[in-house]
Amino acid sequence: MKKLGEIIKSSSQAKIANIEKYESFLVELMPKYGINTPLRQRHFLAQILHESGCFAFVKENLNYSANGLLKTFPKYFKTMSEATEYERKPEKIANRVYADRMGNGSEASGEPSKFIGRGLIQVTGKSNYIAVSKGIFGDDRLISYPELLEQPVHAVESACWWWNKNGLNEISDKNDIEAVTRRVNGGLNGLSERKKYFENLKTLEL
Repeated sequence: MKKLGEIIKSSSQAKIANIEKYESFLVELMPKYGINTPLRQRHFLAQILHESGCFAFVKENLNYSANGLLKTFPKYFKTMSEATEYERKPEKIANRVYADRMGNGSEASGEPSKFIGRGLIQVTGKSNYIAVSKGIFGDDRLISYPELLEQPVHAVESACWWWNKNGLNEISDKNDIEAVTRRVNGGLNGLSERKKYFENLKTLEL
């Protein structure tokens, strides 16, 4: 059996330092949230490895070019001139694409850019931050300090809490990676990479 670090290192270009930063917290916190069988652990880890770029980031990157905005957010950017006004301005982009949804205020309020995706499973939106904050801290401190989700222990625990709260342990028990991915992603983006990680995790020992 292989340790998590050995599996990831052998299947990607991830820096071992990134893995070591999170591995002890994963071992400690997964059982607390019912991620306590090999199958559940494989599904969970496969998803967070993809979502975090193999533990490379815990904060959403919205530094898009104009072409990137047109391709990724066609609902919000319909012309090149419109996209050019926003390109390479992550805060401004977030305030537009996340405005008036997920509990966020308007574009002008600045709330959307405050509550961008953070943690190993990219918690996004004010309402989700409130739910996670109450779930892992018992209060709403993340509303004042959303950057706490960038700290390794909270990046891990927020992902574990969200996973358990959204019934993903039970979905994982059915061993349907497409169903798991749809619940995490809202679609099947990155499915092939998620499947690759899931396959590599067969030999996992935590």
